[in-house]
Amino acid sequence: MLKNIPKIISPELVKYLMEMGHGDELVIADANFPAHRIGQRIVRCDGHGVPVILDAILQLLPLDTYSDYQAGLMQVVPGDPTIPVIWDEYKTLLGKYHTGASIKEFERFEFYDQAEKAYLVIQTGESALYGNIILKKGVL
Repeated sequence: MLKNIPKIISPELVKYLMEMGHGDELVIADANFPAHRIGQRIVRCDGHGVPVILDAILQLLPLDTYSDYQAGLMQVVPGDPTIPVIWDEYKTLLGKYHTGASIKEFERFEFYDQAEKAYLVIQTGESALYGNIILKKGVL
């Protein structure tokens, strides 16, 4: 056991977070995301939503202040009436740990391309549509 690591963060996830370097990205994915097709490394967090995982990770992970964005979201597909209200939770959590964090919105297939390059994909049980988020790791 270690101090100050949220209990929801598994030993496997701690290992991958520690291995990540400056500029590496991770995806916290919703339940519909094709993680096993896209991801190089996958950690499953079934039964948990993205906000609880995001909150735990942001306590540990510095974000890349040298990049033009620190987080990324998948744009709503044109014509889709979905309003991703979960993004408000993400923005609140980002602001809690990283004041002024910039969020980039990626077109759907651009998001998938970015996710393929990510160091890690965390597959959650999140059911909200457009519930995926990319984080770019910074330095301490």
